[in-house]
Amino acid sequence: MTAKTERTEDGAILYDDALLDHAEPGLFEPPAVADVAVGGRGAAWVLKRDKDEWVLRHYRRGGVPGRFIRDRYLWVGLDTSRPWWEWRLLDALYKEGLPVPQPVAARVQRAGLLYRGDLITRRIPAAHSLAERLMSGGDIPWAAVGRCLRRFHDAGVCHADLNAHNILLDEADRTYLIDFDRGTRRGEGVWRGANLSRLKRSLDKLAGEDGFNLKAWSALLEGYGRLG
Repeated sequence: MTAKTERTEDGAILYDDALLDHAEPGLFEPPAVADVAVGGRGAAWVLKRDKDEWVLRHYRRGGVPGRFIRDRYLWVGLDTSRPWWEWRLLDALYKEGLPVPQPVAARVQRAGLLYRGDLITRRIPAAHSLAERLMSGGDIPWAAVGRCLRRFHDAGVCHADLNAHNILLDEADRTYLIDFDRGTRRGEGVWRGANLSRLKRSLDKLAGEDGFNLKAWSALLEGYGRLG
């Protein structure tokens, strides 16, 4: 696999040449299929590729800025743009054997001092978010989820938005993390606890007034600690 960059009229496309012979802007046009996103700021669409499926995600802002500038970001260079940063982080994590979706292509469209972006990854087969599992009342291997999170933390990976929508479980109960927008790699620090606290707030929000099941959270933390 070689990461290649193709220039376009308004920007550039970064792609894996083992998955694509070449990249073109039309690849990033949302198809007329069901939206596969649950929660989160933006939509994600399925791209059918022979026997494979890819997920296309358009970068959108959240919070107050998102009310005014939904999908525009300040241009400070291609290598630091959100699509490029996330693609390269995912590529590194995937090669290290961490459970993340394989990156396919990223696109940046520049307009003066601003840009828009998109990312395509391979879809994880038969996977549903932790939030979906919770809402459907399905069994969840909490200790395994904790062990997965610890693997990422031991690799120095800080997920910028660790919540129940960005944790996936497949039919074999294997755990994956998705959506590494603004993700970073760091050394030891308090960020690990902050990461877990963010997830706990997400679970509490889904649980409603009674808060999240403490027994399940304890099982997750036990799994997280077992790798130490």
